[in-house]
Amino acid sequence: MTSVPGRPDDLVRALRAAGIRDERLLEAVRTTPRAEFVPAGQAVAAYRDVPVPIGQGQVTTQPSLSATMIESLGLEGSEHVLEVGTGLGFQTALLARLAADVVSIELWPEIARQARGNLARQGVRNVDLRVGDGSGGVPDRAPYDAVVVSAAFPEVPAPLVAQLRLSGRLVQPIGPGGNEQVVCFVRTASGLEQWRILTAARFVRLRGRYGFPPDDADST
Repeated sequence: MTSVPGRPDDLVRALRAAGIRDERLLEAVRTTPRAEFVPAGQAVAAYRDVPVPIGQGQVTTQPSLSATMIESLGLEGSEHVLEVGTGLGFQTALLARLAADVVSIELWPEIARQARGNLARQGVRNVDLRVGDGSGGVPDRAPYDAVVVSAAFPEVPAPLVAQLRLSGRLVQPIGPGGNEQVVCFVRTASGLEQWRILTAARFVRLRGRYGFPPDDADST
């Protein structure tokens, strides 16, 4: 293993400073080496509270922002969670340590391949990782107790609402991509209701049938 500056406790301190209070989540961050979930060329930034590029025009979510989104879901350990946008698997690993199991879907096959290897090396086995259009969710594993969407769209795609259990929570950046409000919603009998605006942020766009059209560079 390549030695990298910093250590997980540095990231935990940064998350505490950003207002994260969920001790289970902080312990998951402490025991999940982010250096194993970033490209080798970005290892120097692994324990800084910064996003890092991962190829295909994608970046990881900044750890404090990812933690804010996860914390809003109120996970207690028994939940069945859908993650839209696996990236290289760091957030996926955190969710897997806080919930019963995770279904994660990634648009980019090469990124998904790397994430699968990263998760396997860390012994994370309660993740069903799919390659495909995350804007449509993963209906064959629905319903979900919680959904986290790591890409932006002006509204929550209808399939994701339909796949969320009543009283379940969904968190998504709402906006055009690059200028969002990260919002946590709750599923009610009448649909999705806004529960809390978490923060302003910048995310890549959610692409797919129920999101933005694919870029010319997209391979799916």
